[in-house]
Amino acid sequence: MTMMAFPLTLTSMFRRGIDLFPRKEIVSRRASGAVVRHSYRQFGERTARLAGALARLGVAHGERVGTVAWNHHRHLEAYFAVPCSGAVLHTLNLRLFPDQLVYIINHAEDRVLLIDEDLVPIVEAITDRLTTVRQYVIMGDGSLPATSLSPVWSYEELLAEADPHFVWPEDIEETAPAAMCYTSATTGNPKGVTYTHRSQYLHSMAVGLADSLGLSEPDVVLPFVPMFHANAWGLPHAAIWFGATLVLPGPRPDARAVLDLAQSERVTVLAGVPTIWIACVPLLERREHDLSSVRAITCGGSAIPPALIEKYDSFGLLFVQAYGMTETSPLASSCRLKSYLADLPPDQSVAIRAKQGISMPGVEIRLVDDAGNPVPRDGKSYGEVLMRGPWVADECYHDDRSAQQFRDGWLYSGDIATWDEEGYIQVVDRTKDLVKSGGEWISSVELENAIMAIPGVAEATVIGIPHPTWQERPLACVVAAPTHRESLTADHILTPLRANFAKWWIPDAVVFIDEVPKTSVGKFSKRTLRERYAGYYQEATAILK
Repeated sequence: MTMMAFPLTLTSMFRRGIDLFPRKEIVSRRASGAVVRHSYRQFGERTARLAGALARLGVAHGERVGTVAWNHHRHLEAYFAVPCSGAVLHTLNLRLFPDQLVYIINHAEDRVLLIDEDLVPIVEAITDRLTTVRQYVIMGDGSLPATSLSPVWSYEELLAEADPHFVWPEDIEETAPAAMCYTSATTGNPKGVTYTHRSQYLHSMAVGLADSLGLSEPDVVLPFVPMFHANAWGLPHAAIWFGATLVLPGPRPDARAVLDLAQSERVTVLAGVPTIWIACVPLLERREHDLSSVRAITCGGSAIPPALIEKYDSFGLLFVQAYGMTETSPLASSCRLKSYLADLPPDQSVAIRAKQGISMPGVEIRLVDDAGNPVPRDGKSYGEVLMRGPWVADECYHDDRSAQQFRDGWLYSGDIATWDEEGYIQVVDRTKDLVKSGGEWISSVELENAIMAIPGVAEATVIGIPHPTWQERPLACVVAAPTHRESLTADHILTPLRANFAKWWIPDAVVFIDEVPKTSVGKFSKRTLRERYAGYYQEATAILK
């Protein structure tokens, strides 16, 4: 006896959500702050209309449809209409530089672009350099705005004219491409990752596991993480499949918008990178928002400082750290305390919760040293994180750099980590962010976490910059909280570090900045700071001479 060869596709996930939960809601914030609500039944009809409209525009199986859009209901419609009709959804990072956008659109060979009305100028500025795009569709509430894009269509007019009874193709194979996302590369051109229907299906199942994000039908989910970044961590697909309520923060959301929505919609699960949760702290300290409905804040993208976890504990809000990357769809590990660790003292508990956790069921993780040897689980030895699994990519799209990143069936992440005897991973740095001083490695992440715990510090990052004697030395870049901008000094930063770190780990200097520059997905941009301060120690040495 064998099992049915049932294809694992987004189409079956979509059908289940629409069929079983027609009264559940999708709440989408507009730029004005007002919200628009659609039932799953309405969402299903609009998604079918979009699929029909794309077919009328000539989009064929396997062709790429790009989106330049915020988190809202129309983008969600594309999340299902495009792949379930046989095409490939390509979510474009709207914060990339024009040259990067041009490269990505041309490299992916996008045929149609779906563009938010307020983002049209971004595309207009590069249209003459796009070689594969045939048509443009503007997503807005009103009539088609004046634009130089051609040929151009109104999203809502296309839907109004389309058949709400689109016949979904039944011949899509589970190994067919469903979506694409490009990494926000720090060097060279961005790299494309193709997700299959099967990988999205299995990744969504993992999002629902109790020891993962535990997403289920009663949840009200607000993904602050952009829908153009690694599938918004898989939350839109999983939410629709499981019947959860989705709250989408819309254009240009900020900390207050997120907290307002979390309160008004009784959100249970929030998701975003640490920078947004740092920005929320001053608002939460005023105790103006009732977030008693929130059961978990999923945080990823970079390490969470233990001080931030403790701050949110004081608000009665639980952080669940997750780890992964574009190439892992993205979830590869999550951090929850094992049952026999639940009664640890608070400081030990927070120390574990600040780690990136243990591998998710379905993903295998190894740590190896420079020679490829396994790293012991001693919580101290550094090694590069290797991953493999059914939702982990095995190559980058048409990119000759794949041979270096994917070897012997493993993804080489470029992340340097330790792991303890329980298997909890702690990322200590990216390979490019480790500071090598006098032949010894220094973890910028560990220093950052310590600095973030110092009273009066709002944000902090540590970078390695050239030094005439030691090759590199760490430089601390600190943003003072508004209440401490006149009083916080370098001694306030360095004195506690001297008590907890070896002398050669201590930054040689502290610079105070107005804000830490961010990448296009909200992470700290160390590259920007390294360029800004590249000559800092050479100049200081020259002055001393």
